[in-house]
Amino acid sequence: MGQGQQERVVTSLADAVTEEIGARLAPVDAELERRYPGDPGTRQPVHTVYVPADAFAAGTPRAWGDRALAALDEHAPDAASFAAVLGLDGALAEDVYGRVRAKLEREPVEDLRVDFEDGYGGRPDAEEDADAARAARLVAEAYAAGTAAPYTGIRMKCMEAAVRDRGIRTLDIFLTGLTEAGGLPDGLVLTLPKVTCPEQVTAMVRLLEAFEEARSLESGRIGFEIQIETSQAILAADGTAAVARMIQAAEGRATGLHYGTFDYSACLGVSAAHQASDHPAADHAKAVMQVAAAGTGVRVSDGSTNVLPVGPTEKVHDAWRLHYGLTRRALARAYYQGWDMHPGHLPTRYAAVFAFYREGFRQAAARLTRYADRVGGDVMDEPATAKALAGHLIRGLDCGALDTSEVARATGLTRSDLEGFAAPRRGGPADSAR
Repeated sequence: MGQGQQERVVTSLADAVTEEIGARLAPVDAELERRYPGDPGTRQPVHTVYVPADAFAAGTPRAWGDRALAALDEHAPDAASFAAVLGLDGALAEDVYGRVRAKLEREPVEDLRVDFEDGYGGRPDAEEDADAARAARLVAEAYAAGTAAPYTGIRMKCMEAAVRDRGIRTLDIFLTGLTEAGGLPDGLVLTLPKVTCPEQVTAMVRLLEAFEEARSLESGRIGFEIQIETSQAILAADGTAAVARMIQAAEGRATGLHYGTFDYSACLGVSAAHQASDHPAADHAKAVMQVAAAGTGVRVSDGSTNVLPVGPTEKVHDAWRLHYGLTRRALARAYYQGWDMHPGHLPTRYAAVFAFYREGFRQAAARLTRYADRVGGDVMDEPATAKALAGHLIRGLDCGALDTSEVARATGLTRSDLEGFAAPRRGGPADSAR
């Protein structure tokens, strides 16, 4: 065939075949779109901070930041000493240390949960009523004053029979207080702990529906996180992955799955000395959670360490190294959020997060730029990889590890461009942003 001659194209199937297949799969297409809408594209906090309800105060985020800065001043007063503890290199150490201090001054807590469960314990009803009302007032005042953590809410008691009524009442008092004080804030987050079966998730949905109806709120306005702390949440009695059914039982309201390190470990009989987020039992549970949540728009969060950075400098450094290593390990496994138990955990939380995103920045930017410009390199990237590269840059921007200007210089892409790569439409081109 001569050069430039048009190829003859021949087919065998009638158009009716394609139309029939399309008709057969249309319900499946709709169901896939409903069940797997993809990531919501909103900011995911890098951590969640527990504060017992009786200890929560208007200045809690600032107090945590000040205590974290004081810990740095005492135990790692400069970049070199901090780098020596964590094993950071040269220029990266200077950059990370500066960003950590700036973060602790500007936004020390990204996600705060006022705890009415394990961190609070059993109190007289009148006392818990008062603490729930006070929490609502303080949260509303903090949002009005611009001093609240970007995400704030409560962890209520669970749906088990012994504490169910108390948990429902506390949630009602808290949400009612916020509503009366001016409305539910955009950053509101609720956590339902110790979920053992999908029916408890359904009960939470019905509870929130009833509140929305009582207060004339938009249906679906209130979402919640599901805390995975029992073996039954991972593997149900019939052998199915109950956590996957829980996501569906939430009817679109589930925003996250949070791993409960110590309750889950104890449930499996792991001895106290070995209850940690890197235990094989923890890895299995989180892997199941991750697969169940993939594509649903529900984020997965790692748990916490109970080794606190307190006491003499040597003990603080040991705790910092442990926390930094666990956080870096979680990030490599795509668990981009965890739980922090103490202000002293904030320096290593942000150090691990910032080092992770800055170490991967240049390569991610270069590869995404080549992909966007159709320029070859030593790695052949696909749309799915472009999605991951853009996601890395967006998460780095959201937490403060990366600056908008340096990402723009390195990639030539806007935030909107990055979001287009990170969240392509199902079945559509992932490179439509450029």
